[in-house]
Amino acid sequence: MITLQWVYGLAGAVFAAFALLGLRDAGNPRRFRNGAFWGLMAASMWGGDRFGDFGNGLLVLALVGIGALGLGRSDEGDVAPDTRAERAARHGNRLFLIALVIPLTALAGTLLFKQLPTLVDSKQATLISLALGVLLALAAGGALLRAPLALSLHQGRRLMDQVGWAAILPQMLASLGAVFALAGVGEAVGGIVRLGIPAGSLFGAVVAFGVGMALFTIVMGNAFAAFPVMFAAIGMPLLITTYHGDPAVISAIGMLAGFCGTLMTPMAANFNLVPAALLELRDEYGVIRRQIGTALPLLAINIALLYWFAFAAR
Repeated sequence: MITLQWVYGLAGAVFAAFALLGLRDAGNPRRFRNGAFWGLMAASMWGGDRFGDFGNGLLVLALVGIGALGLGRSDEGDVAPDTRAERAARHGNRLFLIALVIPLTALAGTLLFKQLPTLVDSKQATLISLALGVLLALAAGGALLRAPLALSLHQGRRLMDQVGWAAILPQMLASLGAVFALAGVGEAVGGIVRLGIPAGSLFGAVVAFGVGMALFTIVMGNAFAAFPVMFAAIGMPLLITTYHGDPAVISAIGMLAGFCGTLMTPMAANFNLVPAALLELRDEYGVIRRQIGTALPLLAINIALLYWFAFAAR
């Protein structure tokens, strides 16, 4: 049976390749630092469940220490601008089809693999399908552009070196959310929020949950970090236990409300600040400014959908 360990093994192999390629990059003055950083990530993927809490804690501290010192990058292995321009002109919008392979495979695999429990762990069908989609997109890109696998690894390594420590920020923040939940932050926040919700107001509880997801995501930079706190504060005690809402709808649309906060915060550096740096925009917050006009109405729509599908339509 294909389990999530296969995905971890694949991710570890990719990080190990980035580490080795980084160590060989003589043009990078911090190549040993980069190699150590991505090597530790590979070790985490391959053996994290065997390191124990103490071992994983030391590994995270090492990642933080190296990230604080700063990673380096160079242009070694880059594709010549003329070559990129020629390929873009020749293939045009067909290049975007490669990217669409990933979500389409994830969707199809999620629906299909749950019908094949002896082949794939049905509980992890989405993540396994996502990894499969990456492999298929890689194969499709290589076939379309007639590029070797080594080129994909070189370009992937260069991109990760540019992004640096922000590449693992979502995982770190999601872990922070779990720590907050264990520390009882959700219950404390829930006690404060419930003081401002009119007694017996279902709609008020829904609005508080949706807006709270967005606000906590803005503060923490990641909806996965905000979710344990807001679920413990409002989602479970009010929306599910008191008002008997659909847990699946509350969880799914609640996350979408949190993602609206992602669009509006510099704390989500890997989404909002890194692209501005890679594109060399003059306004480092330009991405956020452009997204606010979409995020606010989308948040209102998500709150309305949450109220309708979790309660009114039942």
